Amino acid sequence: MKKTLLAEFTAREGAQDEVARLIGDYALKVREEEGNIAFDVYTREADPRAFWIFEVYRDEDAFQAHLNAPYGGPFNDVLVPLIEEDASVLTFLNPLSAEL
Repeated sequence: MKKTLLAEFTAREGAQDEVARLIGDYALKVREEEGNIAFDVYTREADPRAFWIFEVYRDEDAFQAHLNAPYGGPFNDVLVPLIEEDASVLTFLNPLSAEL
């Protein structure tokens, strides 16, 4: 079963451009992962400091491989001081039904 989630965080005032650059570089790496299906980065129209990342992985093993990728820890170490939250807020999603 695919692993699907939404990661959310808000850039601190004045850090939006740096966060956008960081997440853009990170997205290029994640999209190359064998088990990654989607890694789409958005900002909220009403608040461009609010970032939403829609992620889909082939299965739980692919998601675990993503979590253990060598560039993930360093990315988060640089990101956390630039965002309002203590870390990305993750919401795991399940499809409503196969027919939809």
